[in-house]
Amino acid sequence: MRIETDVKLDFCDVLIRPKRSEAASRKAIELIRTFRMPHAACDLTCVPIIAANMSTTGTFAMARALQRCRMMTSLHKHYKLSDLTDFFVEERNKAASCFYTLGIKDEDEAKFKEITRHITLDKICLDVANGYSKYFVDKVKRLREFYPNTIIMAGNVCTGDMTQELILAGADVVKIGIGPGSVCTTRLKTGVGYPQLSAIIDCADAAHGLNGLICADGGCSTPGDVVKAFGAGADFVMLGGVLAATDECEGQWTEDGFEFFGMSSVEAQNQFNGGVKDYVAAEGKKVTIPKKGSVNLVLQDIMGGIRSACAYVGAASLKDLSKCTTFVQVARTHNTIYGVGG
Repeated sequence: MRIETDVKLDFCDVLIRPKRSEAASRKAIELIRTFRMPHAACDLTCVPIIAANMSTTGTFAMARALQRCRMMTSLHKHYKLSDLTDFFVEERNKAASCFYTLGIKDEDEAKFKEITRHITLDKICLDVANGYSKYFVDKVKRLREFYPNTIIMAGNVCTGDMTQELILAGADVVKIGIGPGSVCTTRLKTGVGYPQLSAIIDCADAAHGLNGLICADGGCSTPGDVVKAFGAGADFVMLGGVLAATDECEGQWTEDGFEFFGMSSVEAQNQFNGGVKDYVAAEGKKVTIPKKGSVNLVLQDIMGGIRSACAYVGAASLKDLSKCTTFVQVARTHNTIYGVGG
């Protein structure tokens, strides 16, 4: 047993200090970025926001909406093979902004092999809750061996050492976050986790030293949190709860709103895995969120927040934001003043 005593921070623990800016208008701030993939050896140009591969948010409708903003979607893995094939074949332009998501179960691999018989996938998200196992690293290696020119995003982890191991194994992008999601209860059930802001900072430093990339996954509940994630060094930011309860989601609506649940919750386990196995705990929960309307309204709010932040700190583009970011640590008792307490 050992204790790390240095301070680790979450989004609610910091603000970004404003600096002199020469930006004439927020409209002039460039949000589109071009990334070079270290293994696939190709470029990816986009606004680097990704809808999470949850059954509620990683939907075809979400992909169509986000594609119009040059953003991406990681499709959830529970679609039928025929529906996925039809989507990728019939809507090539919109599907080009999508990651195909698969897990590490045998049925996931079988489904993946079948769909690649019909279409070529250029972006894959290999997704597990715990990316620290040797079995998972070996999966990344095999996937890279068989698909050398495909962009591979893999995770989740939350420390620099494992970020580097996954990049060396063949991942172009590593997903960062253990337990920060609004409907994830991993930290409550297991005591395992890492404050998300510090995780992004540490993992970005580790990844960028190998020319790899990271995607901050979880913990963003406001546009300001998205800004902080980019400011901390995230190349991509993945959003779930922020996009939930929009018209483009799939799931159950009630009189009170939209039922949003984590993918390790009892609800998800019952729906997709035949119930919670007797050797595991459900590490997610269900919440009800009021209807938000079109996701375009949410995206406008996020993009507007990013542009304003860049203007406040003197960044001419999203690419420059992390270079211009200075975080100011705030006392926990002050967080309620800024509306981000928790």
